[in-house]
Parts: sequence; C-alpha cells; structure tokens
Amino acid sequence: MSPQLVVPPFAVITGAQVADVLTGNEKQVVGLVEEVYRLHGRGDSVNPPSYFLRFPDRPASRIIALPAAVGGEQPTDGLKWISSFPENITAGIPRASAVLILNDHATGYPFACLESSIISASRTAASAVLAADRLSQKERPRRIGFIGTGLIARYIHRYLQATDWSFDQLGIHDLSAQHAEGFADYLKSCPGDAPVVVHPSAEELIRESDLVVFATVAGTPHVHDPSLFGHNPLVLNVSLRDLAPEVLLASANFVDDVEHCLKADTSPHLTEQLTGNRNFIDGTLHDVLEGRAEVPTDRPVVFSPFGLGVLDIALGRYVHDRLRDTGGLDVVEGFFHDLDRYGRKSA
Repeated sequence: MSPQLVVPPFAVITGAQVADVLTGNEKQVVGLVEEVYRLHGRGDSVNPPSYFLRFPDRPASRIIALPAAVGGEQPTDGLKWISSFPENITAGIPRASAVLILNDHATGYPFACLESSIISASRTAASAVLAADRLSQKERPRRIGFIGTGLIARYIHRYLQATDWSFDQLGIHDLSAQHAEGFADYLKSCPGDAPVVVHPSAEELIRESDLVVFATVAGTPHVHDPSLFGHNPLVLNVSLRDLAPEVLLASANFVDDVEHCLKADTSPHLTEQLTGNRNFIDGTLHDVLEGRAEVPTDRPVVFSPFGLGVLDIALGRYVHDRLRDTGGLDVVEGFFHDLDRYGRKSA
C-alpha cells in the first residue's frame, strides 16, 4: 500500500532566523557542503543550468534562478531566486537579495520560503573554505588578500576564522577607498593581531598574498599578467570573471562543476573559447575530495566555483529543520486553499 500523501505546512523563515541558526555552526555548514559535493559528484542530485534574467536598460544587473534537487537521506527540491544589482551599493543597500523555495520531495508542494542572501553567502563561504583547506599545498597559507570587500569577502573571512585559520597578514584592495577602509575596520575588530594592509592595487596585493580571494562584481577580466602569480599562491576565484585566460593557462585549475562553470563568460569559459578545449581544467573539488586529482605545487592553484543550487537547497533544509525541531517555525495557516478535487468543503 502506498504511503498517504499530505500537503505539508508552509513556513516563512526570515533572515534573522537564518542568521541565528547558522551563526556558531560554521564548521557544521562546511561539513554539510562537503557532503553535498560528494552527493553531487556521485550523481545523487539534479542541478540544471542557472537561468539569467537580464535587462537591456540595466546591463549590470541580473536576477538568476537556480533550480536544484539534492538526494541523500533527506531528498529536497527547490529554487533559489537571487538578484544582483550593483548600483544598490551607492544607495547604501546590499547588492544581492534572494529568496529560497523548498519543495516537498513526495508531493512537490512548497513547504518553506526562506530569506536566502545569508544562505547564499554562507554556502559560498563554506565552499571557498573547504576548497582552501583541500587545495592548500603542504600547509595553510599565512598571508591572505581580499580583492573586493563586500558581504562575500566578510563571510569568507568569518568562515576561515571559524574553521581555525590564522594569518600573519591580512591584505585588502577595493576600487572604493571607502569600502576598503570599512572592511579594514571590520578585520581589525575581529580576534587576532595580524596587521591589516590596504593595498593601492590588485597587482600589489597579489604579489604580497599566498591566498588570494577574488570577491568583486567585475564583469570582464582585469588581471592579465601571469607573472603576478609567480610565487604560486592559492586563488579563490569566487567572483569568476577577474582573471584573464593567460592567468588560468599558467595555473592548475579546479572547479565545482565543469559544465556549470564553463559558461556565462566566466574566466574558465573565456579560456575554453580561446583554446577550443578544456584541457586546462585539472579536476573538480569532488575529484580532490575523492583523491582522484592531485594538487600540483609547481604553479598557482585556482579554484573557480560557479555556485551550485544543490548547496542552497541543502543548507536551506538544514535551517528549516533546525527551526522545526526547536519550535521556531512560523507556519502560514491556510496558505494552500481549495485542496479538494471536486470543491467539497472540509468537515
């Protein structure tokens, strides 16, 4: 006999609730992200291409739909709907905003809507930190440099600290001196006494850093000289479009998912267009986790994560279930209406 299907209750989860659940649980989030990468690598997920809504009158802005389904012990489906409007920054509000819809795997009914900019930033940071740990050559880098000083940079730094990274020097570069100084003030307020250096150029920062984090809104490459990376740093290419193909061709390249990352004019996509092949890709992070790909020590190592929707779905489910188990879910009573096939009123 087939199990009785029921319509799940529908909950709305605020950004404050998301932050309450995730703050202090950064190590668990990194572990969850690793688990989802392994599920995805084994094929126990569905992660279609992202869909970009662009605007002729606002070419710098976009809204992206990331549908996905993740398997494992608690299969969940859903959609992240995230916007990027860089001009928001000049108005004093964040560039990105997002919601996440979770769908019941058995019935397809949505059962939660979550504020998702924090989920997106957290899974991005956890992915970057996991990659930094597994791609570090022999030992963890001691000099870190951030190019771009927004929300993502802050979350990556927070997740590094929460997973026991420490640094001898913290470097910063941003096209906005105001934003660079603001991020410097944030770093100085964090535990630790490593000096914080604001660099006048990306080139100087790269030369002075063993771990380089790109977290910008750049639409086209602005770093072209491979010799800047002659000291073989680890590069987290989180914003995806800062590096010219020449840099990638002189580096070892790892991605989260080959098909997803080589599109939308990312640096790896531009490199593929230039060379006509994908031979410059050394493997995926899953390959590294499974021991199928070796990380070289004789050239720079670049990790380019396109950002997989399955990570958002899994992390959203984690937040939902933590709130459910602690009685913190805000359920919208009667959200689904007219549920009888023949319009009969319920007793």
